Amino acid sequence: MSGGGVARTRGVVLLGVDGHVIGVEAHVSIGVSGFSVVGMADKLVGEARDRCRSAVLNSGMEWPGPKNTVGLSPAELPKRGPTLDLAIALALLAASGQAPRDAVAELVVVGELGLDGRVRPVRGALVAALAARAAGARRIVVPRANVQEAALVPGIEVVGVRTLIGAVALVRGDGVPDIELDDDGDDPDAVPDLPAVPDLADVRGQHAARAALELAAAGGHHLAMTGPPGVGKTMLAERLPGLLPPLDEQASLEVTAIHSVAGRLAGGRLISVPPFEAPHHTATHAAMVGGGSGVARIGLVSLAHRGVLFLDEAPEFDSNALDALRQPLESGEMVVSRSAFTVRFPARFHLVLAMNPCPCGRGGGLAGPGAPVCSCTPVQRRRYLSRISGPLLDRVDLRVVLVRPTLADLEFGASTAEPTAVVAARVLEARERAARRYAGTPWRVNADVPGPVVRRRFGLDPEAGAPLADALARGSVSARGADRVVRVAWTVADLAGRDRPSRNDVGVALLHRDGGSLWAA
Repeated sequence: MSGGGVARTRGVVLLGVDGHVIGVEAHVSIGVSGFSVVGMADKLVGEARDRCRSAVLNSGMEWPGPKNTVGLSPAELPKRGPTLDLAIALALLAASGQAPRDAVAELVVVGELGLDGRVRPVRGALVAALAARAAGARRIVVPRANVQEAALVPGIEVVGVRTLIGAVALVRGDGVPDIELDDDGDDPDAVPDLPAVPDLADVRGQHAARAALELAAAGGHHLAMTGPPGVGKTMLAERLPGLLPPLDEQASLEVTAIHSVAGRLAGGRLISVPPFEAPHHTATHAAMVGGGSGVARIGLVSLAHRGVLFLDEAPEFDSNALDALRQPLESGEMVVSRSAFTVRFPARFHLVLAMNPCPCGRGGGLAGPGAPVCSCTPVQRRRYLSRISGPLLDRVDLRVVLVRPTLADLEFGASTAEPTAVVAARVLEARERAARRYAGTPWRVNADVPGPVVRRRFGLDPEAGAPLADALARGSVSARGADRVVRVAWTVADLAGRDRPSRNDVGVALLHRDGGSLWAA
């Protein structure tokens, strides 16, 4: 090994869903034996010493030393996770003369090292490639398993390696070593098939709920459904992503980056279908909105970004987790603040709540004639319904009550139920009409328009707004609820092809706002 010195390369750290290119410097010197990492590194980064040492020795190279210092800059940026292993190892090898310093310095490198020298896949390869391109890098080295994901970013060369030996051969300009050709049965070109989107034609009956689902898709509104078990609430919710327009290029890249950071990206393709998240009611507050004590984890609200978050049996969820949804419902993002960092996660989604009318599910006369009688007391019903707080429910534009379909509904619905493609075409036309109306503004759907702008620029004609004025006078609609009624009325008009909402459109919006006597209970 030649004399020690300083060598540099670059790595990427993730903070929320953003990637940051950092400098990785290694200094090999004589002195008391030791290894130190400086620059606000967490425990996993500190453990890189043992992973890198074993990987270097098991790859047939010499461990630099005796004293090694690794500096990560900027120092004030938190560095977490094992994604810097490969960058640290290459910088150390370059500092000790076992790899060319100039070639190493030109790269951006991400990858976790195994003790045998293999380079393991990491989360956020797509985000790392985006950050590297933004920093002006021409080439990024990633684990071979992450090549397809990182290659989705144009304008930067992506090189995949399977081992530390292969990475060193790359910077030396040597031929590809045999160990790099051993794929262990892994097919990098294999892309899993996307799951089929369920068709709305499968839902028989429930015409009011189907209409509410169409309104939700057309205007970006949130939806709450109440009905007895087995009435079709989950079936309807699962078909909402198919009614939404496919994600455009920017939204697709945004959603794909989020799933990449979460480690849930399957295959090397952009996500073009709006995502669908349906957590179990035992999901915790942190799982729902993200966060954590030492690292900011992505929550379900962000995984549902540009798609649908479906909460089945909504009253069974933790009340704190439900109330935490209020921030993203208003702002479209989730802010997680800790003593060492503050991160913002995108979280603009369709919220769909589903619940029974009472704990036993047979209340409200919704189960149909001949069904078992509800055994819940009035106090139990009120307590059950009140688990969804008023402030959260006030942010839900559409509320619909489902009843058990009759045999005639099931049989006749087989030939009359509209398929997803037909309804999605109407939704797309309505969205295009809204987009033309909001041209030159940051909004594209009715639900996104702020309340003051709704009142100032998109108010109702006096005749059309008379039903809403009456509802406000009676106190059955709050001021915020009135703004939401106006937004829904615009969506009803967009679906009907009208330039402005009519009195009937406002009446339809109010009916969906009320949702039946159960919600008022």
